[in-house]
Amino acid sequence: MSISQYIKEIGRGKDGARSLSREQAADLMGQVLDGTVTDLEVGAFCLAMRIKGETPDEMAGFLDAAHARLQRVPTAGGPTVVLPSYNGARKLPVLTPLLALLLAREGLAVMMHGCETENNRISSQKVLLALDVKELSAIENVSAGQVVFAPTGLLNPGLQRLLDVRRVVGLRNPAHSLVKLMVPVQGPSVLVSSYTHPEYLHSMTATLALTHTTALLLRGTEGEPVADARRTPAMDAFAQGDATRVQEAQSGPLSTLPDLPGTDPAETAAYIQRVLAGDLLVPPPIALQVRHVCALATSTASTGALA
Repeated sequence: MSISQYIKEIGRGKDGARSLSREQAADLMGQVLDGTVTDLEVGAFCLAMRIKGETPDEMAGFLDAAHARLQRVPTAGGPTVVLPSYNGARKLPVLTPLLALLLAREGLAVMMHGCETENNRISSQKVLLALDVKELSAIENVSAGQVVFAPTGLLNPGLQRLLDVRRVVGLRNPAHSLVKLMVPVQGPSVLVSSYTHPEYLHSMTATLALTHTTALLLRGTEGEPVADARRTPAMDAFAQGDATRVQEAQSGPLSTLPDLPGTDPAETAAYIQRVLAGDLLVPPPIALQVRHVCALATSTASTGALA
C-alpha cells in the first residue's frame, strides 16, 4: 500500500494543501503506524503536515487509527486518570509525577505514558525512577491508588518510531499532538491534556469534542499536563466532549513565588517527597488541578454507574 495519494493532497503548500476526511486520516495514520510505508513517505507526511497543520477531523482520524492499534492498560474499578508526559523540564522542575502521586493519594488509578523526545530536557521517567516508580516492561493492570508509567514503545512501536522522526528532521509532527490526546486504557477514563501555545487550545478543544473524550485541558508547564506551580492557568473540563470552563486563569501580579527545586531529577524527587509528607505545601495551582480532576472522575464514575 501507499500513502502517496494523501501526500498529494496535504503537500501542496500552505495555501494549496487540502484537508483529509476523518476516514482518510485514519487510513493514512494506520499505514504509518503499521510500518507499511517507506521512510521517504513518512518524512514527506511529517513535513507536509507541519506546513499545513492538522484539522480537528484529521486529528480525530489519527486518534482512531492509534486507538485501534494500542496495547491498552487494563483497569480495575473506577475511572483511570491518563497523564501524557512528553515534554519534560527545561527551565522549571517537571512536576507531573507530583500530580500523579497526589491523584493516587485521592484513591484514583493513574496511568502515565511518554518517552524522551528531546535530549536537553529532563523527563518524568527520570524523576519517577528517583521516586522508585519504575516503568512497565509489559502491560499490567493499574489499580486504584496506584501510579504506573508505560513507555510509548510498549503501547505501540510504530507510534514511538513516528515520534523519533523529530530527532532526525528537528520538527514536530502529528504524533506529538496525538499522544497528548490518546487514551491508552481500558474502561472509563479522565484524560489530563495540555497545550503549549494558545492556538492549540482551539484545535484541541474541537478534537476532544469530536472524539467525545472526558478530559481536563489546560495550558501546561513547558508542555507538561501539570498546572504551573507559580500561577493558576485556565482549565476546561470536558464531559464526553462537552466543554465547561471550571477554572479561570489567575490574573494580576504575583505577590509571592513558590520555593521550587531545580530541574535535577533527584532534587525534584526530594521536593515531591517533602510535599507528599506534608513538610511543604502543595502548590495551590496544582491543588486546584487535583480538585478538578477528582470532580471529573467522580462525575464519570456516577455516569458509568447510571449507565
